[in-house]
Amino acid sequence: MQRTQKLNHLKGFTLIELMVVIAIIATLAATSFAIGPGLMNKARKVSALASATGISQAVEQFYTEYSALPDASGDSGDSTSDLTISTTASPGPALLDILSGFGDSTQNARKIRFLTAKEAKNNRDGIVFNNDASQNSVRSMYDPWGQPFYIRLDYDYDEALLGFNLGQSGASLPNVNLRQRRVAVYSLGVEVPSSAKATTLVKTW
Repeated sequence: MQRTQKLNHLKGFTLIELMVVIAIIATLAATSFAIGPGLMNKARKVSALASATGISQAVEQFYTEYSALPDASGDSGDSTSDLTISTTASPGPALLDILSGFGDSTQNARKIRFLTAKEAKNNRDGIVFNNDASQNSVRSMYDPWGQPFYIRLDYDYDEALLGFNLGQSGASLPNVNLRQRRVAVYSLGVEVPSSAKATTLVKTW
């Protein structure tokens, strides 16, 4: 009889033990909620940097192959001053087409695929393709926050990107001077462009 009572006592938790377990679970849950957004943003930055680096390397490989920068303004290659191009507005998609080997661009006559990027989901973190069954073409490319990448190209061929402003859509950001560079790619690193700061930027330099 005494042994049975002991076993019954060991089967259950006391009220204090249950309260302690609940308190531990609540603490862990609160910690995970606090850490979660930070980890998610860090993962977005890693993905954005990989994409930005991919664009930058594609431009450099194009230059190595053709001894010229891809000219998004047309196939004539007549741009003569440095230019910042958005990947979500003209002539950005044309530049991405050239780098991807799509279309009938005479600039990339060998149709070499210098740029390979994943397809975007809900206009985030990748390339959006045109719905054209006859051929591949790029409509736009987005960072993980649903904003464009910006590509600065050295169209005056002095291997310097000097005095260009990173501010886009109301963001207050400093001018940048980069030497010995043909291309610089960056993302503002935020969902609302006007809230971008120097610390939020994802950049290839």
